[in-house]
Amino acid sequence: MKELKEALALYPKKTIDINQLQELSSPFFDSYEAFAEEVLALEEAGILAMVKSKGRSPRKPSVALHYRIQKAKLKQAHHHLLQQYRIQFHREINLDYYYQHDPKQLQKDLPYLRQIDQYIRTNGFPTEAIPTPERSYEIAGNEKWITEKKGKELLERVHLFDKMKIMPVSEPLKYAINPNQVQEPKQLHLIVENKTTYQGLLPAIKQTAFATLIYGSGKTIIQSIEQFNQQYPITADHHFFYFGDIDREGISIWHSLANKIELRLAFPFYRACLAKQPAQGKAYQRKREGAEDAFLQWFDQQEQRQIKRLLAEGYYYPQETLRTKELQQIWEGSNWNDMI
Repeated sequence: MKELKEALALYPKKTIDINQLQELSSPFFDSYEAFAEEVLALEEAGILAMVKSKGRSPRKPSVALHYRIQKAKLKQAHHHLLQQYRIQFHREINLDYYYQHDPKQLQKDLPYLRQIDQYIRTNGFPTEAIPTPERSYEIAGNEKWITEKKGKELLERVHLFDKMKIMPVSEPLKYAINPNQVQEPKQLHLIVENKTTYQGLLPAIKQTAFATLIYGSGKTIIQSIEQFNQQYPITADHHFFYFGDIDREGISIWHSLANKIELRLAFPFYRACLAKQPAQGKAYQRKREGAEDAFLQWFDQQEQRQIKRLLAEGYYYPQETLRTKELQQIWEGSNWNDMI
């Protein structure tokens, strides 16, 4: 009965005729008799209500030709099941998500919820962080469960991800330190997307107000930034600036990173690029509305029009638009503290 209940809960209409009901039930029953017995049981439970004006099938067992689906009853059954699991599982496993979502999600998650429950009851919550594959194996017997089998999403659904003290395994953060700034109470950090720009800026780091120069390595920075506090355990008021390509991919990287840390655009570099001649060849890049809208908000109206036109026509500004000497002069000569 469970599978048919779930199918009926997801059925988009409030009524269903016998043919539609048989089609919906076909994966679960191999004979008319088994199907009819299940339908009659749902009638008895008040989940299916006969539409009397349509009559009943002459075939035995006789089912109605048309039913009204009592969605409230189905939801009530799902909620009753959740209440049972609330009692059964450890109190820290939060099941609120499942009250408002597809019952199938609960069925998919149940084997792992049981493993999580067993882990907590046996070990309690961990006190020290360990790498993701190790924690994943402890909980689910699969070192890839958290990263590749949607274990992270499940732990977040039940409000347990942070409590499991999971240490992300990603590429180490690559950066250079300015020894003149590491003791300062307020510290600036510049993240650049490309290696050429990183190498061009590196010789000038001691002449700047920045504590670090971080090599983003394209999309890698989106994950590797999670290791900043471990790799750079300096207590200070940290402020991050970002400089990447002015193209759809570069904007998307900035947007993804800005969703993880407070991040300012390194305006002097961007504005210097906009004063140059753009390059052509990025018309194939996919438009990302949310990222581009967020990026453009940082610029004035004229600059926004320029960037929109640039992207629409397949042009872009690589970081390499600015030569090494110009990069260094901008980095050393701009008043970055005024931008915080």
